[in-house]
Amino acid sequence: MEGPSAFVRSLGIEVAEAGEGRARLVATVRPEHLNFHGFAHGSFLFALADEAFALACNSRGPAVARSTSMEFFLPVREGQRLEAVAREVHLGRRASTYLVEVRSEEGLVALFTGTAYRFSDGRSPGGTSGGE
Repeated sequence: MEGPSAFVRSLGIEVAEAGEGRARLVATVRPEHLNFHGFAHGSFLFALADEAFALACNSRGPAVARSTSMEFFLPVREGQRLEAVAREVHLGRRASTYLVEVRSEEGLVALFTGTAYRFSDGRSPGGTSGGE
């Protein structure tokens, strides 16, 4: 995986670090990220966590999400800085599972879990070899 997509970059999400089975992303909540209550929209928080998950699981070779879930704990206001830290909790031949903590200066904002299907033969989800 080369890095964040244009969609993720358009949200202002930045990769702070990434490595085998892990990633740390950061973002600042902007006005366009707010829901009608004036807090960060859940889809913005999900995109941040999902991208951390994607970078962590694809660091081991081509993979796609098989299942994800997210629990929300704290509201986030405009201007708050967020950090999403993904870590690998299981690495198997065909599946891997990751835990992503989304935090602000207030504490744990959300907890994301994701399980990925791993392409063990080196194929990418688009059908080409991982080396192309």
